Amino acid sequence: MLLEKIKNLKKSALSDLEKVFDEKSFRDFELKYFARKTGLLTKILRGLSGLSIEEKKKIGKFSNEIKREIEELMKKKKKEIEYLSLKKKLKKEKIDLTLPGQEKEIGSLHPLSTVQREIEDIFLQMGFQILTGPEMESEYYNFEALNIPSYHPARDMQDTFYMEEEGTVLRTHTSPVQIRAMQDYGAPLKAIVPGRVFRYEATDASHDNTFYQIEGLMIDKEINLANLKAIMQEVLNRIFKKEVKLRFRPGYFPFVEPGLELDLGCLICEGKGCSVCKQSGWVEFMGAGMIHPNVLKAGKINPKKWQGFAFGFGLTRLVMMKYGINDIRLLSGGNLNFLKQFN
Repeated sequence: MLLEKIKNLKKSALSDLEKVFDEKSFRDFELKYFARKTGLLTKILRGLSGLSIEEKKKIGKFSNEIKREIEELMKKKKKEIEYLSLKKKLKKEKIDLTLPGQEKEIGSLHPLSTVQREIEDIFLQMGFQILTGPEMESEYYNFEALNIPSYHPARDMQDTFYMEEEGTVLRTHTSPVQIRAMQDYGAPLKAIVPGRVFRYEATDASHDNTFYQIEGLMIDKEINLANLKAIMQEVLNRIFKKEVKLRFRPGYFPFVEPGLELDLGCLICEGKGCSVCKQSGWVEFMGAGMIHPNVLKAGKINPKKWQGFAFGFGLTRLVMMKYGINDIRLLSGGNLNFLKQFN
C-alpha cells in the first residue's frame, strides 16, 4: 500500500516538474515535495519510522532512489531555467555592435599649466631651481624687503587685497620669494618662482585681478644684463619655437637698479597693431634689472661681494601670445568649449 503510494507520488512529481518554467514555479514545486514539515515526499520518508526492519530496507531504499531521481531532474530543470532567464535578459539588453561608441571625455592640463611646465623644463636645463612661496604674504616680504617702504608711491601702483590679519596681503607679485630664497640658500643662486598673484584693478582684454607670474633671479660675482638678455632670448625662442623679437627700454622698479622693461613683438598681430598690444605692435612682457643693494641686504647677501639680475613676467600673457588668445579673461573663465581646444 505504501509502496504504491510512493510510486504515485513519483508520477505526480514528474508531471508537476514538467510544468515548471520559471524560478517561482520551481520554488513552488520544491516546497510542495520537499518542504521541511509539509512536503509530500518529506512526510512519506518520515513515516518509514513505524515500519518493520525488513520493510524499512525495501521501501526505504526505493524511497531514497526516487528522491535522488527527482533531485537530479530538479538540478537539470534549474539549469534550464537559469539558461532561459539569461537568454531572456540578454535579448532584452541586446547590444547593437553597429552603433557608434560613446566617447568618454578625458580631462587635460590647462594651457597655463602646460606652458608653465614647459618653461620650468627649460630653466631646469639651464641649472635653475624651481621655488614656490605663500600666496598670502606679509607686507614686509611683499613690500619692505623689496625696497618699497610704506610711504613709497609704488605701493599705489600695486594696490592689492588686504587681509583681516594686520600686515597681511594677497601677494602682488612672486618677488617676495626672492627674499625668502636668498635667506634660505644664500649666494650664488639661480631660481625661478612660478605662482599666482593678485592686483586690485579693473579687467580688460589684457588685464585681470588674478593672474600667473614667473619670477626669476640669478646671483653670482660677475652677473650682468647681457646674461639676462641671452637667457630670455633663448627661453622665449624655445617657447615659441621661432626667433622672437625683443626690445629693452628703461623702466623703474624699486627693487632693481638699473631697471628695464622687456617688450615682446606682438605675436597676435605680428606687429601690425591690435587690442592686446594697444595698436603698438609691442606687448609689455616683463620688468627686470640688476637687484638693488637694499634687496640683497634684506636677503642677507653682501652687495659688495655679490650681484645679480631679477626679472618677472606674466605667465598668463605669455600663454596668450603663444596660442593667439586675444582676451585674458578667457583663461580664467572656466569655459570648457574654449579649454578643450588645447587638449
